[in-house]
Amino acid sequence: MTHALKTPDSSQKSNKALYGGTSSRRITVRDIAAAKERGEKWPMLTAYDAMTASVFDEAGIPVMLVGDSMGNCHLGYESTVPVTMDEMTLLSAAVVRGTKRALIVGDLPFGSFQEGPVQALRSATRLVKEAGVGAVKLEGGERSAHQIELLVQAGIPVMAHIGLTPQSVNAYGGYPVQGRGEEAAQQLLRDAKAVQDAGAFAVVLELVPAELAAEVTRILHIPTVGIGAGVECDAQVLVWTDMAGMTPGRLPRFVKQYAKLREALGDAAKAFAEDVVGGAYPAEEHSFH
Repeated sequence: MTHALKTPDSSQKSNKALYGGTSSRRITVRDIAAAKERGEKWPMLTAYDAMTASVFDEAGIPVMLVGDSMGNCHLGYESTVPVTMDEMTLLSAAVVRGTKRALIVGDLPFGSFQEGPVQALRSATRLVKEAGVGAVKLEGGERSAHQIELLVQAGIPVMAHIGLTPQSVNAYGGYPVQGRGEEAAQQLLRDAKAVQDAGAFAVVLELVPAELAAEVTRILHIPTVGIGAGVECDAQVLVWTDMAGMTPGRLPRFVKQYAKLREALGDAAKAFAEDVVGGAYPAEEHSFH
């Protein structure tokens, strides 16, 4: 007697989906790998505090990155370079406390892993033990492969980051697109394979030509997370303040604004101020007797 193979019904697929899934448990790197096998695309946003993270968690964002982008958009630095492990640990812990379902990935800031695998393990262990993150991210391809390998061997999931690596802004002299030209493209492909071979569960591709990012996505069995890398990546990430319209001034070409939060927040602050100055606030309903 033979039995026909059963294919998952729509409810089972919905339950497993990273975005829109019904499971309430914490998402893990195994879920990320399964999404790649299903061909499911998924979103990732940065988060730096418990309240914002809780909003994104309730919205169903499956992966949040406590990025060193906090330096630019949260701590007032001119770049990501000054961010410290103390700052990263403090804010990562806040994001973990503010969420229930999302996989929280903590960034390893500049100077916390470049000395070698042992330093990287010490820094990553701190984020896992003190902040409670489910994975860490570090920049660099071939040059960071040994760090990734040791972390994975120690049981710490690693998201790699290649292409434009913002911690190298001083070496780049800015934020140029990476992987243009045959030699640069081949180096990016080598970097992608190196981090996969080292055990990374996913890799961020930042400011990479769309065609090259598509090729990387095709040849890797781990998911690619694009930011300025075209539509063919398995996932997409944005800095939340860019996405929500909080960041002032000119934004990178790859950013799409989904709200005008800076304008709305400013309007709210002005309305409050005018009510205070004019005596309209607090009104009777806001007072105690």
